[in-house]
Amino acid sequence: MTGALRRVLVVGASLAGLRAADRLRAGGFDGELTVVGAEPHLPYDRPPLSKRQLATDDPAESTTLRLPDGLGARWLTGVPAVGLDPDGRTVKLADGQELGWDGLVIATGAAARGWHGPVPAGVHTLRGRDDAVALRAGLRAGRRLVVVGAGFLGGEIAATARACGLEVTLVEAAEQPLARAVGAEAGGYLAELHRESGIVLRTGVTVTAFHGEPGLTGVTLSDGTELPADLAVLALGAVPHTGWLAGAGLAPDGGLDCDPYLRALRADGSVLPGVVAAGDVVRWPHPLAGGARVTLGHWSNAVEQAATAAHTLLHPDEPQPFTGVPSFWSDLHGVKLHSVGLPAFADRAEVLEHDLPGRRLEIAYHRAGRLVGALTVNRVGRLAGYRRELHEALLR
Repeated sequence: MTGALRRVLVVGASLAGLRAADRLRAGGFDGELTVVGAEPHLPYDRPPLSKRQLATDDPAESTTLRLPDGLGARWLTGVPAVGLDPDGRTVKLADGQELGWDGLVIATGAAARGWHGPVPAGVHTLRGRDDAVALRAGLRAGRRLVVVGAGFLGGEIAATARACGLEVTLVEAAEQPLARAVGAEAGGYLAELHRESGIVLRTGVTVTAFHGEPGLTGVTLSDGTELPADLAVLALGAVPHTGWLAGAGLAPDGGLDCDPYLRALRADGSVLPGVVAAGDVVRWPHPLAGGARVTLGHWSNAVEQAATAAHTLLHPDEPQPFTGVPSFWSDLHGVKLHSVGLPAFADRAEVLEHDLPGRRLEIAYHRAGRLVGALTVNRVGRLAGYRRELHEALLR
């Protein structure tokens, strides 16, 4: 069903963008394929950026993803998209180019949430490869690090920095790390792992100010505490990169709204023909969340959504709903944490194993009596059954 598609444009030289391009070719698309990327790099892997790339001398290029043989794509990197004309079927780039398309894949991902005001040198965010290069240099020059936000990213950065010998303070507004994402039980477990490693964990407080000119010298917390610091990282979450879609008649606030087939939706809820999306930029209705729209910034989600988006674009009359089971993993303090489903939407957490000295944890999450997620530490083999049950629920 590719006859009407002669030009496909993928906006976002990301993991999702690369996989969508690959799936388009695998699905029989043999027309003109162009991939646009805001960064000057070809697609690369993001999970190592908060771990191996900070702790080792591995070159930044080692994270570059392999381009599939025969992809035959034209790459326009280092040129962000700045506008979309859905009626004229064109995308405008920052250098003034206008690219026409018959089919469009939006895979522009997300940006790190920044601070609400100016900050001195030495305050970082970590989202892209260049961020990791700058932060690694800071870690090697610095001694006292403050990480603002104890989510997955903040926890990984804190753990990596502590393993490199820095004095680390981890600041979290909630009472436990990751409490909103995985609940108080798992959050408490992770809190103890952080403390056992020598990280100073401050919960229930926020950062109110950064001090220093030109470089960072300290941080003020909401309870009045003054923390000396020569390096800080803002790990405050991510914001879907949708600003370039302003004025296109879409609904991009908090993520690009899509239907179950990953077709982009206009602000009135109607489908925009020929436009699909994948990855961190997407917000779509999830059955495990009771139909609420969710945005997931996970590696596996980007890969699986790319396949669905490509199929929808190639077969508009026979789309298939996205039925991937969300999954996530994290490595910190020598343990492997894995989760499946949507623990954040649970109304009950059932702790099946809690062994801090033995580095074991297993929690099942339920909503209205039905399984919606699971989390393990060093028990990855137990996830297969949970994944199977969740997948069956999505197919009902």
